[in-house]
Amino acid sequence: MTTAWMELAAGRGALGVGLGVAAVVVVALLIGAFAIGIRSKRRESPPPRPEEQPRMPEGGPVREVRENREPDEMPRSDERLTPHQLKEHGNMGDRPATTGQRPRWDEGSSGSFGSGGTGGR
Repeated sequence: MTTAWMELAAGRGALGVGLGVAAVVVVALLIGAFAIGIRSKRRESPPPRPEEQPRMPEGGPVREVRENREPDEMPRSDERLTPHQLKEHGNMGDRPATTGQRPRWDEGSSGSFGSGGTGGR
């Protein structure tokens, strides 16, 4: 009976030592991460001084401009065009709209949902 208790105690002792070693490793990793964070923070440039802060334009604050824009037309071709073959490398250009009206959905259409049916009407 005594040997069974000794084996059990020896097993728990090894488990305790293993948990202790794991705890020391975790603490060492946390301290290392903290030290690396401090070192990288010291390498950053300092915050801007008050005279380096952005200033308001001479004419006052810039106001929002609301205008309707319409996309440039896609070039017509019998072949599929890749983005690098398009003007501005695939970035669609735009221009001011010819009409001042915002585009609206047609009455009775479903907009971007469904197949154009009447919806819930």
